[in-house]
Amino acid sequence: MNTNNNVYTVIYTAVIVVIVASLLAFVAAKLGPAQDANAKAETLRQMMSAAGVKPTEELYAAKNAEILDLYASNIQEAYTIGLDGEKNGELSVSKDKIELVSKLKPQHKAILSEGEATLPVYIFKSGKAVIPVYGAGLWGPVWGYIALQPDLHTIAGAFFDHESETPGLGAKIKDEPWFREKFTGKTVEWGDSPAFRLEKNAEATGATNAVDAITGATMTSKGLNEALNVWFNAYEKHFGVGALFHMLEEHEAETTPNAEEE
Repeated sequence: MNTNNNVYTVIYTAVIVVIVASLLAFVAAKLGPAQDANAKAETLRQMMSAAGVKPTEELYAAKNAEILDLYASNIQEAYTIGLDGEKNGELSVSKDKIELVSKLKPQHKAILSEGEATLPVYIFKSGKAVIPVYGAGLWGPVWGYIALQPDLHTIAGAFFDHESETPGLGAKIKDEPWFREKFTGKTVEWGDSPAFRLEKNAEATGATNAVDAITGATMTSKGLNEALNVWFNAYEKHFGVGALFHMLEEHEAETTPNAEEE
């Protein structure tokens, strides 16, 4: 075959493309399950760090299989809710079939557009409820998990992460334990606007729902503050004042005599 003609060039290029595509598909098929397992274990580490199941350092030293065992033995139930505050799904907590809502970006878009959302709620045997938050930092997404005490008002713990915030500045939301520890004991003021404040000198006000922003990381702090409040607002009907009114309405309906019975 004449290697200098156009037909040879086209055939050669097509063969190379097919070979490369096949190799990429093979590698993806081999690495996919391992990557999924790592991503699931990472999400569980972050959730359990916020819930105080074990110290963060121990969680990150544990193997993936140990993390699955630890979660399965400490979780009570997990489910999803819509923006109306009502349950719209169950998440398996069985060790062999742990289900999570780990892709938070689509849910964030659903919240902002007031669309169909499936927002996760993870209830641990300690009585703590863990929910996610997600938003935009300076250079990319920021997210985290907030654990609420059984009163659903007091923050029991927090864990934050990011994709590409500046080391030594915005990256402190994950790297510095003192930052996330500031959230412990603070409150979420459901129904207020804002429900929480992560701002410069916010703690000086004496408010229980305030934490000082990170010095030198204005945009990251602003993004995380917005993420907290957008997601707290999304959960307000399930945990906050709206949930209380709903509970009272249900109680009234249960205790009001039926007209036919009268």
